[in-house]
Order: sequence, then C-alpha cells, then structure tokens
Amino acid sequence: MSDHLSGTRAVADPAIDLTDLYAFPSPSRPGRLVLVLDVFPNARPGALFSDAASYRFRVRPVSVPLGDSGALFDVGSDEFALTCTFSAPDAPDEDGRSEQRGTCVLPSGASVSFLVNDEQGGEGGDVRCYAGLRLDPFFMDVTKEVETRASGRLAFVSQGTNLLEGNDVLTFVAELDAARVFGPAAGSVFAVAAETVTLGPYPVRLERLGRPEVKNILMSENGVDSANKIVDLRDLYNEEDPFRLGPTYLDAYRSRLNANLGFFDRLDGKLDWTTQPDGTHPLTELLLADFLVVDAAKPYAEDSFFEIERALLEGREYTSCGGRSLNDDVIDTLYTLIVNAGHGPHVSDGVDGTVPALRDFPYLAPANPHPPEQATTIPKAPANR
Repeated sequence: MSDHLSGTRAVADPAIDLTDLYAFPSPSRPGRLVLVLDVFPNARPGALFSDAASYRFRVRPVSVPLGDSGALFDVGSDEFALTCTFSAPDAPDEDGRSEQRGTCVLPSGASVSFLVNDEQGGEGGDVRCYAGLRLDPFFMDVTKEVETRASGRLAFVSQGTNLLEGNDVLTFVAELDAARVFGPAAGSVFAVAAETVTLGPYPVRLERLGRPEVKNILMSENGVDSANKIVDLRDLYNEEDPFRLGPTYLDAYRSRLNANLGFFDRLDGKLDWTTQPDGTHPLTELLLADFLVVDAAKPYAEDSFFEIERALLEGREYTSCGGRSLNDDVIDTLYTLIVNAGHGPHVSDGVDGTVPALRDFPYLAPANPHPPEQATTIPKAPANR
C-alpha cells in the first residue's frame, strides 16, 4: 500500500508514517517543480503533524548515462533540503479545534511560515508551502495485491476495489522555482527522497521514502527469500540514508529483492527477466537507489512514473518528466514492469484512479469531511508457500 504502515515504528506513530512521495513539474505553472510528502494513513478530522519530528525533502542533482543499459544514476554530492517543522498545537477553541503552525527551512537558510490547513499556505524565497489535511491520492486494490502474493498467481480483477477510497492524509506541499532555489548549475534532473527525523541535537531517522511500494511489495516477506525468513527488513531499511546505504544490511536487502523479483517474474507463468548466474536481478541495484528521478524542465505528464529508470535500463533517451504525479497509476506500472518487463500484456489491479488531483496549488483534492470509520490495515500474506 504505497508506503502506508511500512514497518512497526510507522504503525506505532502514524504522525511520522510517510505514505507517499510525489515530484512533478507543475501542470499550471511552467518552470515550477512540485514536491509532495504525505503522512498519517487514514487521518481523521483534526489530525495534526508531530511537533517532535521534522519532515524533510532531500534533493540532489543527478545525471542519466545514455547508451549503457548496465549503468546507474550518477547522483551528485550537492544536496538541497527543504525541512518542515511544526509547533505544538494551540489550545482548542470553543468548537474543539486546534491551530498548528509550520515552518519550512529552505536550502538558502531562509524560512517560509504558514498555518496548517490554510489553503493559501505561505510563500517566500521562490517557494510556496502548504500543509494540512487532504484526500489521500493513492489508489490500489490492496486485497487483491495481497492475494496475488499469497497465491503466487495474478489475482487482480477488471473492476478492483480501492481500499483507500475516501481516506484522508496529512500532506506537506512545496512548489518552487527549481532554477532559482537550487541554482542553474544544478541542472534540471533531480533525485528526490523524503524522510522524517527526530528533533534535537542527535536526530534519528524514523522513516524514509523514495519510490512507492519498495517496502510493502518489493521487500515484502513472501516466503521465497531463503536468507531472511524472520527479520522484517522494513524498519532497518527505514533507518538508511536514501542516498547511501550502509554496508551492514546491504546484502540482506539484495537477497530479498533478488528473491522477490524472481517470484514476481513467475506470476504469469513465464520468465521475462534474465538474471545473472549468481541470481542477481537486473532491477535490484536500480531499485536500491531508492529515490524519484524527475526532470523539472520537461512538461508535466500524469503517467511518467519510472520512465527515466526504464530509459536507463534500455540504454535510450527518456521522453517525459519522470518523477511521479498525483494521478499516476503506479501499481499498474510497477506490476507490468516486474511481471513481464513491459514485454507482455498490461498488468492492472483494476483500480484506475480516485478523485482527480487539482492542477494548481495545493494540488491534492480537499479532504473528505466524513472519511471511513475503519482503520486502514494491510492484510497479511502467508509466508509458508
């Protein structure tokens, strides 16, 4: 379920649970890059951000090698961070509502202040920020996806059910002039990751997020990884730096991805990916470089997720902005990629969208004032295949 509930720590504290990350050129303001970070699955009216954590976009320039299908992205060492913190909420008013204020520190060191749930947000330093409760833009037939992994066959149906329909999330949105905020020398292609970290002199990374479904699907425990049958790798993975995996658990992540990617390739009864003699899957190292890659100079596109990565794999020039838009059907893109490498029929979970996102700031659709009462949970797939 994208990154909702992706580990025991996230389940214990929904205010720091990153659910989705998006990066796309603005569809209404050419030259502006939009970054969106969603947290707090199935947030209720009155939900607030944590005042004990910071919510951070991390952006680095990246180059895309051409003509070498075995190459990886070359991520620069320069980093541009947008870090948002929130105050403790004010005392409730007579209607029981509490106000909360946010501050976003920009790469220049300047800051933008705003009131949570203020539709206009705050603006300064070529950056406009919004934070508040909005409709969860993610859509997926979670039940059929879990059944697919449990049964070892594609269980999707033509008309799927979006488990998240009508749910709300807390969101932090930054719309910025990339050339002015990051500088012209940074170029237009960026690697984007997000994280939540504790406040204080010794910050601890609580969660991090790049591409959707890396933890909940690609690193899930499906009973096929013979090297890791007990440990839930997601909490360990959440503690890693998005741009530099530590050596301690790297082999464990590789083992899990190699095993799972082979499992997904077999779901349609045939093999479309060619693994190396040692079992290494062609997608493993690319997926471990876990961040969105977006070209802010290209026009907005709704279906551009993984386009730049696919171009890299195929040794060709990419044709769209990459990144990830709010309306992008990433589950169909992901499953088609891992099941048949794009060489077979389109794989769909039967859910093609939810309430469309807006084309202007703050981009996410307004919150559902009466969200479903049930808590969002992910059914467990049995691991004894």
